[in-house]
Amino acid sequence: MRILLINPNTSRAMTAKIADAARGVAGPDVVVDAVCPAVGASAIESHVDEVAAAAAVVELVAADRDGPAPADAYVIACFGDPGLDAARELVDAPVVGIAEAAMHLAAVSGRHFGVVTTLSRTLGRARDLVGRYGMDRACVSLAATGIPVLDLEDTGSAAVATIERFAAEAASGGADVIVLGCAGMADLCAELTARVGVPVVDGVAAAVGMASGMVRMGLGTSKREEYATPPVREGRVPVASRVGADHAPTAGPSATGSLALTTPPQAADAEVFA
Repeated sequence: MRILLINPNTSRAMTAKIADAARGVAGPDVVVDAVCPAVGASAIESHVDEVAAAAAVVELVAADRDGPAPADAYVIACFGDPGLDAARELVDAPVVGIAEAAMHLAAVSGRHFGVVTTLSRTLGRARDLVGRYGMDRACVSLAATGIPVLDLEDTGSAAVATIERFAAEAASGGADVIVLGCAGMADLCAELTARVGVPVVDGVAAAVGMASGMVRMGLGTSKREEYATPPVREGRVPVASRVGADHAPTAGPSATGSLALTTPPQAADAEVFA
C-alpha cells in the first residue's frame, strides 16, 4: 500500500518531520511518500495562504494520479484541510485531512476534546471545521498558542512547553482528549500525552491510520454527485490538465511591476521525502 502525504506548505524541513511521524504509525506493508510544493506559501497562516495551499494540494494529487503508480490513498497534512473537497473530486482513492481525522478519533477516545493550535487568526477556520465535521458538542475548547508554524520546524525548540501549558489548561477545563492543531506538532504527541496525562491526538498519525484502514476495507471516495470528476468546459483548462503538462502557476513580475502568473515546471518534479 502506498500513501501520498502532502504538506501544502513549502517547508522541506517540516515535510521531512511530518513524514517521520507518519511512518512511525504506518504498518509494515505501508509506504509513505511525503511531498510539498516547490513554490507557494511557506506556512499556512492566513486565508491567502490557504488558497495557495489548496491549489498545491490539487496540483500534487493530480500529478500523482497521472503518474506511473498512483497512491492508494492521500493525506493532506495541514490542519485547515485545504483543498480536501477538490482533491476528492480528482481521485476515487481515499483522501483524508488531518483535522477531520484527528477530531473523529478524539471523539472516539473521549467524550470531549480541546484543540491546541498555532496563531489566533487560525481559530476561525478551526471553528468552521468543528462545525463541518459535526463536532460542536464534542469540542469544548479551541486555544491558540501564538506559536508561528515555522517555529515548529525545530524539534528541539521551546515550543513544547508552551503547547503543554495550553493543553493542560484545556484538560483542566473539561477536555478528555487534546487535538494538536498543526501538522508541525506531529513529533510532540507522545511527549505531550505523558506530560498532560490525557490522550493527545496528532492529526498526521490519525489520518495515516484512517487512510490505510479505508484502503484495507476497500473504501474509497464516492464518485456520485458532489465528488464526481469535475466537468471540463470549453475554454477552461482544468488544473489537473496543467499539472499533467508539468506546469503550475507561480508569481512573477509583470511588465508593470505588479504580480503576474507564469507557468514554469513544478508539480511533477516535487521532491519525495523518502
